[in-house]
Amino acid sequence: MASDQMEAPARPAEQGQVPWAIKGELILNCNCTVFCPCVVSLGKHPPTEGYCQAWAGVRIDEGHFGDTDLSGLNVGLILEIPGLMARGNWKAAAYIDERASEAAYDGLIDIFSGKAKGTTGLFKVLVSEFLGAERAPVIFETEGKTRRLIVGRAIHGEVEPVAGADKDRDIVVTNSEYWMGPDITVATATKGRVRAFGRVWDFDGRSAEICQIDWHGPR
Repeated sequence: MASDQMEAPARPAEQGQVPWAIKGELILNCNCTVFCPCVVSLGKHPPTEGYCQAWAGVRIDEGHFGDTDLSGLNVGLILEIPGLMARGNWKAAAYIDERASEAAYDGLIDIFSGKAKGTTGLFKVLVSEFLGAERAPVIFETEGKTRRLIVGRAIHGEVEPVAGADKDRDIVVTNSEYWMGPDITVATATKGRVRAFGRVWDFDGRSAEICQIDWHGPR
């Protein structure tokens, strides 16, 4: 599948001014051997391996970019961070749901590149290189407590909450200032495989997060 550079069509009068919102769920699996320290340290503590490699999936239950409906679409992401999150120099790639209209595709690229400002505006500052953006079949499934992300042959991921003393309650970091959302469910990956953009990653058994998201912009 051909890769498009993660650049939205030039809209000088609109860029960073279009109202947008996304509500749904995000799952993420990284190479940290224990629960990601970035959640509680807010990026002040380095990843357990000294650098971060991660895949993420976003399920949009309700969303819009201007007048364009984003509800029901999914997005897959690949992230590389060479050290502390706040120092930037990130690399990123995005897979946009193949069901997205042209307007929805452009809007999602603006959101996930940070150009749309708001919650994800930090991406524009921290990401120094976009590896690319592609349309793809992005499947986000929930089965019991298990979440599954399948993006063609690029990402095959499955995460589930870490069991607590009370099996009916998840272990949750609550009331945090983490950018994704205040409440992060501590999880682990039962499968975390990436084969994309020259990356071959296997993060089975490593740190994962589940987060209900309520993002918006441009402010």
